Amino acid sequence: MSTLAYAVHDSMTMLRRNLKHAIRYPAVGFGSAMTPILMLLLFVYAFGDAIGAGMGGGRGAYLDYLTPGIIVMGVAAGSMSTSIAICSDMTEGIINRFRTMNITRSSFMTGHVVGSVIQTMASAVLVVAVALAVGFRSGATPLEWLAAAGFLTAIAFGVTWLSAALGLISKTVESASNKPLLIQFLPFLGSAFVPADSMSPGLRWFAENQPFTPMTETLRGLLSGSRIGNDGWISLAWCVGIALVGYAWSRSLFNGATRR
Repeated sequence: MSTLAYAVHDSMTMLRRNLKHAIRYPAVGFGSAMTPILMLLLFVYAFGDAIGAGMGGGRGAYLDYLTPGIIVMGVAAGSMSTSIAICSDMTEGIINRFRTMNITRSSFMTGHVVGSVIQTMASAVLVVAVALAVGFRSGATPLEWLAAAGFLTAIAFGVTWLSAALGLISKTVESASNKPLLIQFLPFLGSAFVPADSMSPGLRWFAENQPFTPMTETLRGLLSGSRIGNDGWISLAWCVGIALVGYAWSRSLFNGATRR
């Protein structure tokens, strides 16, 4: 087989390993889905009438506004499992066993990242199902739903590579679970829950210039069947930039760690 074929084969082996771990220990992945679901139910049923009225609608209108932001928040929250899993492997000695085996070096990271993206997208499907069950209605066509799925996969891919780097710099599993919290917190400071133009000037500037606001607005446009304007290109640029930074950082850290 060629070098590429070996790399793909080894990456698939690592992917199966990580998916089996996810099935065996579903608490981490399920917890990533439960947080956005609970936030959705809390904001819709506790604050939906008040916030919806302030935005010129009611609870139903606010649910339609909130759901895309919650989905993006759930994708960001899924990054925690990557950081924890990689840190666990690096600190518990399994990586030393892999070093003695004839496997492609890149397959370890690739298996973790692809496995995490699959788990994150499964969690996103669960969040969408709950949103539909409580009344979310989308004006999107099947093609727009497909575009939304691809867009969320791009977000998950970029954020997961960044989370992988955070797992590699962590010395303990506990610290690995804390470092991605900033990624999870950023959607709160965007347009996920309320429009950015309703915020104070300083917070509004930050919300408009951080990555999760255009991501949320792009998904909101896709799911509502409305125009997304420049937000789509800006979001994709953020996804590519985050993925490249995360990949380069992770590769540098991993190569340095496995040489020791």
